[in-house]
Amino acid sequence: MRRFRRLLWISLASLVVLGGLGTGGLFIYQASLDSDIVRLPAALPTSKEEEKQRPRPKPGFGETWLLVGTDRRADDATTGDGAKVALWQPGSQRTDTIMLAHLSEDRRHAAIVSIPRDSWVSIPGRGRAKINAAFSWGGPALLIKSIESLTGIRIDHYAAIDFKGFATAVDAVDGVDVEVAKTVRDTSSGVTWTAGRHHLNGEQALQFVRQRYNLPGGDFDRIKRQQALLKGLSDRVLSAGTLANPVKVDGLLRAITKSVTVDDGVTLDLLRSRLVDLAGLEASGFLTMPTRGTGTEGQQSVVYLDDRKTRALCEAIKNDRVREYVKRTGQANAVDTVR
Repeated sequence: MRRFRRLLWISLASLVVLGGLGTGGLFIYQASLDSDIVRLPAALPTSKEEEKQRPRPKPGFGETWLLVGTDRRADDATTGDGAKVALWQPGSQRTDTIMLAHLSEDRRHAAIVSIPRDSWVSIPGRGRAKINAAFSWGGPALLIKSIESLTGIRIDHYAAIDFKGFATAVDAVDGVDVEVAKTVRDTSSGVTWTAGRHHLNGEQALQFVRQRYNLPGGDFDRIKRQQALLKGLSDRVLSAGTLANPVKVDGLLRAITKSVTVDDGVTLDLLRSRLVDLAGLEASGFLTMPTRGTGTEGQQSVVYLDDRKTRALCEAIKNDRVREYVKRTGQANAVDTVR
């Protein structure tokens, strides 16, 4: 029933936005949105030799996307149509956020699994390093190879969005709500987050997800903040106030298409469909790849993944059984209230 209501709202919203455009207007509007999307032909491995080394596709077991967030704290966007510089510049940029988004085959359930950016893993052809170094060394293709090697999960599609683009999406729906458990001050920015509910605009949302200093769990708490913001945006997208307003729907679609970079297999229809699938995520759909602690490698602070638990979670993703995994292990992140 919840899924039916969700699809009904999205359908009604689309009719409102497109109504009155006529066939010609509809075509121009669709073409305009599609032209905003930036596609990377080499994001996914393409050669026959590379294909042999990838996990085999498993038809009927859902679909997995690699979602990457970049944050150069620059004035200009780094992804999408607004980018003034390339998405990937060798040696100069690392991924600030790495998430696997798995959509169940029946499209009734979705799971977001964050991989800590400091995870100490094997990078194909490079040896062991932090996982976000793969993006710096070899762009999306090497990051995807590294994650597929680590997890055994085949990445079906890739999408990257600059944090500034995410902020624009937040503003397009008139902000999102997050709940902070205890008052905490960001010693880097000087912002104090008081305990309780906060309604955030785009810029405030950036401040919220950028904080890692003075959080008890450091980057682990930051991951939960990122997921809480996604949950808040998902809830806002599904609200009647957003979907019944054609201006907001158009603003949201344009904010996303203008700031996203994807693999060249992603069409506008596919992107729009997957946004619908991800909307209304259950709170239990957010996880962090299991870890066994932190340490140092040389001068670097790193995160060590728990190999056994990571394999169990990855098997659940591959077999489209994430919901059962969460029920069995209770490993979902609490994102309704965060630190």
